[in-house]
Amino acid sequence: SANDDAADDPAIWHNAADPAQSLIVATDKKAGLYVYGLDGQIRSFLDAGAVNNVDLVTLEDGTVLVAASDRIDIANSHIATFVLDTGSGELTPLGRFASGPGEGYGFCMSQHGSLAALMVTKEGALREYEITRVTPGEVPQATLVREMSVPSQPEGCIYDERDGTLYVGEEVSGIWRFADGATTGELVFPIDNQYLVADVEGLAIAPEGEDGGYLIASSQGDNAYAVFALPGMTPMGRFSIAEGTLGGAEETDGIELDTRSFGPDYPQGLFVAQDGMNPPDAQNFKLVSWEAIRAALGI
Repeated sequence: SANDDAADDPAIWHNAADPAQSLIVATDKKAGLYVYGLDGQIRSFLDAGAVNNVDLVTLEDGTVLVAASDRIDIANSHIATFVLDTGSGELTPLGRFASGPGEGYGFCMSQHGSLAALMVTKEGALREYEITRVTPGEVPQATLVREMSVPSQPEGCIYDERDGTLYVGEEVSGIWRFADGATTGELVFPIDNQYLVADVEGLAIAPEGEDGGYLIASSQGDNAYAVFALPGMTPMGRFSIAEGTLGGAEETDGIELDTRSFGPDYPQGLFVAQDGMNPPDAQNFKLVSWEAIRAALGI
């Protein structure tokens, strides 16, 4: 949507057979869901209404399940679900299911142990659902299995698939961590106006080994991205996305990272960031090589 705060959150589908033909699903929170190729061209658009954050998983049978936080009813959150046709780039709606009171805001999924979907409401509630059945043409069956909260408005969230650890960004306070199954978390890195400048927005993870790697957070207040070493959340540095082939990225909401190869342009992984300031054009999403980010940080 032009001239509006609209682009918000991306998710990456990796094409193992032909990585350069991978896809990005991303939200226009005023209108619906776009599917892009790595060349930036629109593969499809689905009028899904006011969806805010999006994530996707590939199921054992090869089905690519896409789900998003649905804020059409701002008093009662829902999770909207879709199937991605990876050949055509088209999305087919499965329907939506209720995910409790409050405005649907952040969202992420995990396949650690079972298929989980986390609804993050604007009011601070975190509700985790186990999706127990996905059937073509039907709304997935889901059961509420865990409820958590943070003190004020959160949005970005990411699971560590290795052990089920959940990270959540509380926008004006910092990054929280919840152990798998725990209902009480800990603030593992507060806003310090050095590494993190409010608002804390999107979160992404680059796992390495048993418990190492990096957590990346959008430090929206100063148009940067903070990088922390896992498991200790040790600050490793920061980077920004400067003007290159295209313009840079500022005031970033959602981010996504996949460290598999995506072809010659992204041999060590792909980082995608929402660009909140892109005049004279509409907000969009910028693609950056993870190899270039690692080189810049010296990691």
